[in-house]
Amino acid sequence: MVLGIALAAALASPAGGMLAIWLRPTSLLLSITVGLAGGVLLGTFAFEMMPRALELASMPLAAGGFILGLGLVYLLDLYVNRWQLAGPEADQRDRVGRAHRRRKPRGSDTSVLAGGTSVEELIEGLTIGVGAALEPSTAFIVGLAIFIDNLSEAMSIGELVISEGGPGAKRRTFMWTSLIGVSLFASAMIGWFLMRNIPETLQGTLFAIGAGGMFYLTITDLVPEAEAHQFQQSAALAIGAGFLTVMVLSNLM
Repeated sequence: MVLGIALAAALASPAGGMLAIWLRPTSLLLSITVGLAGGVLLGTFAFEMMPRALELASMPLAAGGFILGLGLVYLLDLYVNRWQLAGPEADQRDRVGRAHRRRKPRGSDTSVLAGGTSVEELIEGLTIGVGAALEPSTAFIVGLAIFIDNLSEAMSIGELVISEGGPGAKRRTFMWTSLIGVSLFASAMIGWFLMRNIPETLQGTLFAIGAGGMFYLTITDLVPEAEAHQFQQSAALAIGAGFLTVMVLSNLM
């Protein structure tokens, strides 16, 4: 079961990249798929991951794990962006833009996004492996959330690669999305084979760390990306649908 869940979630990344090449998704489709992924992940944190972490670890450990996971991904975001971040409407946007012209971020937009996503997959893969050790139904719901997340993120990466142009766009899309899939599958196997026998308190803490890292990426990447492509608030409707889907699944399984 663990192998199947991890493999399906891993293959979703190259599949999403190929869909971006073959179908050239519209902005409306991107808003729905990315929004659905954001809603599913938000529901997974709320109804599965953090409740399960609180069952196994104390409140301070679960809260500390969440903060640690969020903080680690936040530091990665700062690192790849040369410690300068600002939203498009922020007063500090011009200052951050000048700083990035002096010292460019560590890689192109594609490499920054795909590289950050690959690191994210290490966290998500471990979460699948540890989740399977906790409860099979938890692993299934987390795996489903990551499957949808990977499919939508890979479509966004493929769209970005194509928009950048240049020779070998298809090859670069397949390379990046395959790297993302391999990162997830390898870390899921590590989580299952090496961490399933660790104490339950540590399992719960690791689960909370994974939830914190995934939460940061959902709020900073998926939700803004979905809203940027929305039509008639399609993103908000898709996020709500994804959130309710996980709520129902969590109560049925």
